Amino acid sequence: MALTQEARARLEPDAALIIGRYPVSRSALLPLLHLMQAEEGYLTEDGIDFCAEQLGLTKAEVTAVASFYTMYKHHPVGDYHVGVCTNSLCGVMGGDAILANLHEHLGVGDDEPTTDGKVSLEHLECNAACDYAPVVMVNWEFFDKMTPQSARDLVDGLRSGAEGIVPTRGAPRLCTWKQASRILAGFPDDQAAGGDTAGEPSLAGLKVAREQGWTPGDDAGASGPSGPGVPAAGTAAPRSTTGNGKATT
Repeated sequence: MALTQEARARLEPDAALIIGRYPVSRSALLPLLHLMQAEEGYLTEDGIDFCAEQLGLTKAEVTAVASFYTMYKHHPVGDYHVGVCTNSLCGVMGGDAILANLHEHLGVGDDEPTTDGKVSLEHLECNAACDYAPVVMVNWEFFDKMTPQSARDLVDGLRSGAEGIVPTRGAPRLCTWKQASRILAGFPDDQAAGGDTAGEPSLAGLKVAREQGWTPGDDAGASGPSGPGVPAAGTAAPRSTTGNGKATT
């Protein structure tokens, strides 16, 4: 997809604003790539060229960065990009089953959109939300404690228009893939102060600390389990010796 002159005229002020935030212009490359993804839905050759021109870099330098990070796509994805975590905890709790089920249900492979262009599916290594496993993300918004059935219902709802679908935590409403990319470029929407970001599982440790009266730097709070045979915080475990006098741990 070629960038039109109208698009360039519209994007250049945004690019200048992004670049102006950094003391070294090259540091603006990542948000500039998101800006181009917001415009075209993925990184085209023209998008790569635009970033290179704005920053005085070569096309090869921009491509090296763009091809390293999986959040940048090099072909079209769905309006709603669904990522299923299968890392250790999510996988054990059902993430593998969810991903396999969605592949079959949608009839698509990894990073591939459905025929209507509404939904694409990605296998993710970690969504950084282990306390809510198994977790699915839609355009980087959380959907927690999923099952194969609830995941199917979710993607069916997305393909039907996403009406009434609300993330479990974070933003109070979903945005499209292009809109999410523009937010990542540094142009936030009006949802930053909305929604819940931390629920009961995330705050469990804080609750215990408050109940026990622990404070930062408190040895009692840092020591963990206590009792006979358990060394105090900051001390080494006792060493014993064998019959020949050699120390063992």
